[in-house]
Amino acid sequence: MGKTRSWITPFKKQCFVTVGVSVNMAAHGLLIGFAAILLPQLRKPDSVIPIDDASGSWIASILGFALVAGNFIVPTIMAKYGRRTANLASLAPMLVGWFFVILATNITTLLIARLLQGLAMGMSASLGPVLIGEYTSPMNRGAFLTFISLSIATGVLCVHTLGSFLTWQVTALVIACVVFADLLIVMYSPESPSWLADQGRYDECRHVFRWLRGHGEDDELEKMIEASKMVRDAKAFEKISDTLAKKLRSNFGYINTTMRKKEFYKPIFIMIHIYTLGQWAGANVISAYTIDLFKHIIGDGVNLPLIMITLDIQRILSNSMAVFVIRKVKRRTMLFATVGINLFAFLSIAVYTYCKGYNLLPFDHPAIGIALIHIHMFSIATGTVPLPFIIAGELFPLEYRSLAGGISVLFLSFNLFLTVKTAPFLFKTIGVYGAYILYASVVGYCLIVSLIFLPETKDRTLQEIEDEFRGRPLSPEELKFTQSLSYLNLYNTDRRFSSPLI
Repeated sequence: MGKTRSWITPFKKQCFVTVGVSVNMAAHGLLIGFAAILLPQLRKPDSVIPIDDASGSWIASILGFALVAGNFIVPTIMAKYGRRTANLASLAPMLVGWFFVILATNITTLLIARLLQGLAMGMSASLGPVLIGEYTSPMNRGAFLTFISLSIATGVLCVHTLGSFLTWQVTALVIACVVFADLLIVMYSPESPSWLADQGRYDECRHVFRWLRGHGEDDELEKMIEASKMVRDAKAFEKISDTLAKKLRSNFGYINTTMRKKEFYKPIFIMIHIYTLGQWAGANVISAYTIDLFKHIIGDGVNLPLIMITLDIQRILSNSMAVFVIRKVKRRTMLFATVGINLFAFLSIAVYTYCKGYNLLPFDHPAIGIALIHIHMFSIATGTVPLPFIIAGELFPLEYRSLAGGISVLFLSFNLFLTVKTAPFLFKTIGVYGAYILYASVVGYCLIVSLIFLPETKDRTLQEIEDEFRGRPLSPEELKFTQSLSYLNLYNTDRRFSSPLI
């Protein structure tokens, strides 16, 4: 038996559980990319669901609006029932949504389907980086977190390729089968060892941790369990009153105490800017309005579906390269380099489209626009898409991971909705060049803030990162004797009722 299973190494087990999370995260690419093949088919004269520009923008952008609801729901499930259960729960509305798309005969049904799918996206957006961060070892964590963006890019390629040859209904059916296969993978994945430790289930925690990591990282395991025990001892040190008045006072006291903690508000502040940067960097706009952008930047007279597929292939290749580069290069260096290329691409495309629109170019060829779009996509695939998920998986402390992650992803949701919804309006009013200058301004601001406040997280344990935000390790005496009654009471509330506090 030992020889039979010897090839199943801890690394391969981490790959297996990461696939379950990453395919769920691929839904972001599938859903955003689906708009690029759905809207042109619905605009055809013989379409069963005729649309105009306003309804089309709602179909594309309503995902971001629904993401907010997913952010409110998932922290409670993550904290009370576990990360794996939350992952399963996020797949249910996604699967139902795809079947609604398949059966849709009017805009209302499509919008309901996209709302359900956006709800699932909101849940997985908060959950995915946290779960991979807790499943995987510090050495491989960055690479595994990069698989999130690789899966998103693969999702975009798959849906664009399928949509170039199949109807949108058949494309939706194929995607529904992929979601169901992912459901089976998640069902056979274990619970997060960090959550098991947080629940005081230490034997299960050790079993799962060693199943995932082997016995070479027992030091991290024991530190995690010891930290959990100290917090649980601190909770037991105080007797929590059951009266409603004292619970309310405790809740307000906890909020006041928590909001003042550096390890709580600093990661949130950083991730607000990182998520905003990621959404304004152009990935969603390119994925949702691919054909429209190509017509503005490249022009007519070229094979736009073929260029769309080659761009998606380049995105996957760039993502694959990022998986290896992220293991060698520091996070801050990677952020500065890739976002710098992104800003160059934005400004170059803005100048090019402006000169093209006013006939100021001494020479023009479709290859120029294609090259600029590929440079832009390279910056997206290697930096602005993977890095927010990587950093989110490393930045939040265990105690506030559900709550802080949910608050931060609210800004991902809002900015996703805002960029996709306003893109057609911006292109018509101020042109592609004006829109891209606006995007570059937002991205540039977020980059400056991120570089000022973001600590280096590469090859560091989650506990070390948390200690840096706090300024020092938290001693057992501080845990046991300086935690207030309100802090301890709402420590439970954070796990049971995280979402109302957001």
